[in-house]
Amino acid sequence: MSSRPSKGGAGQRPAPDLPTRALATCRRAFLAVGAFSAVVNVLMLTGSLYMLQVYDRVLPSRSLPTLVALSIIVMVLYAVQGLFDWLRQRILGRIAVVLDQALSGPVVAAILRGPLRRREEASGLQLSRDLDTVRSFLSGLGPTTLFDLPWMPLYVFACFLLHPYLGWTLVGGALVLVSLTLITEWRTRKPVRAAAQSGADRAVVLEAARRNAEVVAALGMEQRVVRRFEDKGADYLEAQQRAADIAGGLGALSKVLRFMLQSAMLGMGAFLVISGAASPGVMIASSVIASRALAPIELAISSWRPFLSARQSWQRLRNALAEPDAARPVAPERAHSKLTLEQVAVAAPGTTTPIVQGVSFVLEAGQAVGVIGPSASGKSTLARALVGVWPTLRGELRLDGATLDQWPAEVRGAMTGYLPQDVELFDGTVAENIARFDPDAAEAGILAAAKAAGAYDMILRLPEGFNTRIGEGGCALSGGQRQRLGLARALYGDPFLVVLDEPNANLDAEGEAALTEAIKGVRARGGICVVIAHRPSAIAAADMVLAMAQGQVQAFGPKDEVLRKSLAQRDAKAAPAAAPNPPPAPKPMPAAAAAPGPVTVKPRVVVNRGQEGR
Repeated sequence: MSSRPSKGGAGQRPAPDLPTRALATCRRAFLAVGAFSAVVNVLMLTGSLYMLQVYDRVLPSRSLPTLVALSIIVMVLYAVQGLFDWLRQRILGRIAVVLDQALSGPVVAAILRGPLRRREEASGLQLSRDLDTVRSFLSGLGPTTLFDLPWMPLYVFACFLLHPYLGWTLVGGALVLVSLTLITEWRTRKPVRAAAQSGADRAVVLEAARRNAEVVAALGMEQRVVRRFEDKGADYLEAQQRAADIAGGLGALSKVLRFMLQSAMLGMGAFLVISGAASPGVMIASSVIASRALAPIELAISSWRPFLSARQSWQRLRNALAEPDAARPVAPERAHSKLTLEQVAVAAPGTTTPIVQGVSFVLEAGQAVGVIGPSASGKSTLARALVGVWPTLRGELRLDGATLDQWPAEVRGAMTGYLPQDVELFDGTVAENIARFDPDAAEAGILAAAKAAGAYDMILRLPEGFNTRIGEGGCALSGGQRQRLGLARALYGDPFLVVLDEPNANLDAEGEAALTEAIKGVRARGGICVVIAHRPSAIAAADMVLAMAQGQVQAFGPKDEVLRKSLAQRDAKAAPAAAPNPPPAPKPMPAAAAAPGPVTVKPRVVVNRGQEGR
């Protein structure tokens, strides 16, 4: 049994994920922040040393020049401290921007691929919100707190230099506050995670309602949607409130303990002064040093919820972007001759139960196949598999002998045209939608696609022609106009494989005639067209027919032959129902009734047209 060798060789660590690599590019910036933090934290001792010198040197000597010199030095040191603090905050802001620029593209791609990989859509735009959370945390005060915490031993050491009793008092208080920080982490982890999940579920409900606003209004569902949102919101608010209560309570406790510790340091200093073991300057300086040493802990407790949210967001980003970037393959040349399916089985993303299975057929360049069958027979599922948006569980789907994943997504998309059953257009101009928002689209290609779809004259009748903005989802257009623009988009760039799912659902007679000519145009230029149809008019230009039922192929072949067989099978199934039990034999008539008799003919009354109304 052969094992697949790991990428990079045995014993080597797996390649880091994309967020980790993006963060690693900022290593020098983080080192600079660390260096500035070292300077800032050392300079934080300026105030304590100033007080020590004033109390122990200036006041006993009453030397005004010494006070002025010390004050000037302190002002310069405070200015340097403020400059370095501003620089490290500025660098952290730039790190947040660099990270956003490095991950925004992959995050959007992951959001777009999400519905194609799993059936549920609970996450929605969560990854985008996660990136915003991480960026906000990096550009805030949270990271500076993390950089300041390692410098606590410096302040503890300074207190020990002043007197060991002061040092041990500060160590005891610091241990209590650190323990409180760990308890905050432990107690808030689950509520914060629950609040994040509930918030995501609430956002999904709201987005679905917004997307279907017309249906909600037409069917009187507004109050029901509001109640459903409130039910989801209750869970979110409960988890949020629980996390806030825990963090707020522990934060208040930490503040009280900090004040108590500062007073304890001051009291210990006073005891040492009374005992003659320290000077009044030592008493004041130790209190200030203790305040500075404990400030990062208190700030960490108050910033703990943003830190937890940022950490969870970062983990979700790592999980979503954990797939290693595959080396760019050497793509085959553009397909131009054949579409082959061999025992293909297709399932919805995230499931393993096949909706379509055992599909096999071959189409050559210049052919068009009409896929027919009852509802839920797997026609749309097959269409999604043909264009690569739904995965194949088994079997092989090839263009010119190559599987679809051998082409990069943009190359594969350029040689594929797809008109889904529910046409979705984007906010932009008509020309941008037809050109698939290609920034390098040529005007001639846009006009050619519009003419191939028979939509050129229709577009000219719009207020601004090809420059007409259609609004989100094409709300400024009718259903038929959206469908014809969707057809033009599918035909843009003369793709080799064109898949049309119910392309005539919203078309009038003129639109159906244009659709037929478009399919003939695809065949004439050597392309392949697959048309999913319920109405026979959609497959008028097809030469082949694929009949499906219950996810399986029932027949495949020339159109006339398959339709004739399908009609014969339908008539055979309908025959028993059309011919009920034979009628009973007529009863023998009585002799008198059976004997022929004279036939009485009533005279016909002819009404004069002039007297007809009388």
